Amino acid sequence: QVQLVESGGGLVQPGGSLRLSCAASGLSVSIADMGWYRQSPGRERALVARISRGGNINYADFVKGRFTISGDAAENTVYLQMNSLKPEDTAVYYCNIVYLGIDYWGQGTQVTVSS
Repeated sequence: QVQLVESGGGLVQPGGSLRLSCAASGLSVSIADMGWYRQSPGRERALVARISRGGNINYADFVKGRFTISGDAAENTVYLQMNSLKPEDTAVYYCNIVYLGIDYWGQGTQVTVSS
């Protein structure tokens, strides 16, 4: 059974940093496409960053230069390092893994950027 468990969200002041983690079980991230999405109230879920099996990385324009996605095959975990956080980054962040053609989602972790 595939399970994704996210952690690392919380409350941070503008300009601060957080690192989100998504620990996967029941699959191997080394042969999966992985990504992070976010959703704030009244808005659709939006792509933040993706890393393909081949190592290609894409970022949404609104996080370029501030966020970094990475995967650790040994830990079977995907990370999202978020720096220079802004109030508009406040959202629920979801981990997404596409494995053997099937989409899997984490439960979401709340990130709140506020002074």
